[in-house]
Formats: sequence, structure tokens, C-alpha cells
Amino acid sequence: MIKTYHFIKNRDTVMHGIFMFCAVFSIIALGCICVFLFSTGIPFIGKVGITNFFGTRWHLNSEAYGILSMIVASLYVTALSTIIGVTTGLLTAISLYKFCPKKAVPSIRQLINLLAGIPSVIYGLFGLIIIVPFLRDEISPNGVGYGILAASLVLSIMILPTIVSVSLDALNAVPKSYYEGALALGATEEQSVFKVMLPAAKSGIFAAVVLSIGRAIGETMAVIMVIGGSPVMPKSLFQSVRTMTANIAMGANELTGDAETALIATGVVLFFFTLLLNISFSLLKREKGGGR
Repeated sequence: MIKTYHFIKNRDTVMHGIFMFCAVFSIIALGCICVFLFSTGIPFIGKVGITNFFGTRWHLNSEAYGILSMIVASLYVTALSTIIGVTTGLLTAISLYKFCPKKAVPSIRQLINLLAGIPSVIYGLFGLIIIVPFLRDEISPNGVGYGILAASLVLSIMILPTIVSVSLDALNAVPKSYYEGALALGATEEQSVFKVMLPAAKSGIFAAVVLSIGRAIGETMAVIMVIGGSPVMPKSLFQSVRTMTANIAMGANELTGDAETALIATGVVLFFFTLLLNISFSLLKREKGGGR
């Protein structure tokens, strides 16, 4: 009995140490990344000037490091892909929750989850071979398939597994009595789902949206392959542009000196976008919790 007690106690101590190490390692890793970005990127922004760095002209030979066009392109791509992906994914989750045959739900959900395991370069190749030519030949008014719309369509497919899985889990977490009570009061199945179950699961659905935005704004390889890559201000959905992540990836292995430092400074801006997104989500959740 005493040996068993000591074994359990020692095992708990070891597991506690492992968990503590993992937590500390995560904090140290984040701290190292922050130090690397801020110690290099912020002094560079001060060196070239805020007006230059947040300008519209990116030309390394002329020491023009303006990333405003890339910020705007990133926001456009993220917003459009989120609108398309969230609409499609949420309706898919609702269908799987109540309107799809129960026997087919596990298979369909598994197939959707498989999308998360496909490498991003495969999505980019699909967009390059299928989506870009289709947009160029059938939809684009100027004969250009590359651009914001092509990148948004690819990203909307990539974020589907996150939206569908998290939204479906949120709907399943709502007590069934809500749905049954709505039916008992005379509501139709559609009214019960959209006006009762969906609002009750809005916290989980909003979490899915935030996770999707984070995935969309940080995606690189697939975007590079279908967006074109020109560092110009976006004026059309069918125009070669460049996002911040694409800008970093395209020059990471080639640029040196101030040009390389400019990429690190771009990473600082991208870091602040992600940080702002997480802070906004936390504050919104806190306000909703206080309201209830």
C-alpha cells in the first residue's frame, strides 16, 4: 500500500514538472520571438520613418519600404475569405446539426476535417490550376485571374474545417430542451434552429470566426501562388497584389541588409494585427459574459 502511494505521488510530481516545463517553454518561446521582432523591427521603422514605412511605394533599390498596399491587400483578402468561408461553413454546420441524415453526419464531418490535413501548397496548386484560369476566362473583366478574389476563394476553403467543426460543437453543446421548447411553442424546425439554437451558440461560433480570421491573415504559401505578388495598392479583385505574409516569404531567402530588416518590421506589424485580434476577442467575450 505504501509503495503504491509513493508510486502515485512520484508520478504526479513528474507529470507536474512536465506540465510546468511545457508552460514555461511556451512563454520563453513567445518572449524570444517578441524580442527578436521588436529589437530589430521597431528601430528600423524609426530609422526609415513612419511615413516611409507606411507609404504606398515598395522599391528596395530606391530604399522605399512602404507596406501600406500590403496591409490593405491583407485586410481585403482576410475579410473576403472570412465572409465566404464563415457563410459556407456555418450553413454547413447547421445542416449537419439538424437537417442532414444522422447516419451521414459522421462521414461528412470526417471528410470536412480531412481538409485540415491537406498541405497549404496543395491548396495553392489547386487555386493556380483551377480557380485562377476559371476566374480569368469566365469572370474577370480585365482577363486577369490572379488577385484578391482568387486568394479569398482558396482561403475560404482552407478555413472551412475550423468553422464547421467549432460551430457544430457549439451547437451540440446547447441543451436540446431549447430546441424542443421552441417546437412546443409552435416554431418550425428552421425557426427553432436559426432563432433559438444559433443565438444560444453564438459564443462558440464567434470563436470559430476568430480562429478562421487568424488562419486567413497568417496563410502564406497558398496565397503567394494565386495572388500575383505585385506590391501595389489594390484597386480591383482581379489585380496582382501582395499581402504582408507573401512579402515576407518572397524575400526571406534573398534579401539582406536593410531590405531583410524591412521584412522583420513587416512581421512586427503582422504581430500587432494578430495581437489586436486576440485582445478584441477577449474583450468581447468579457463584455458578453458581463451582460448575462
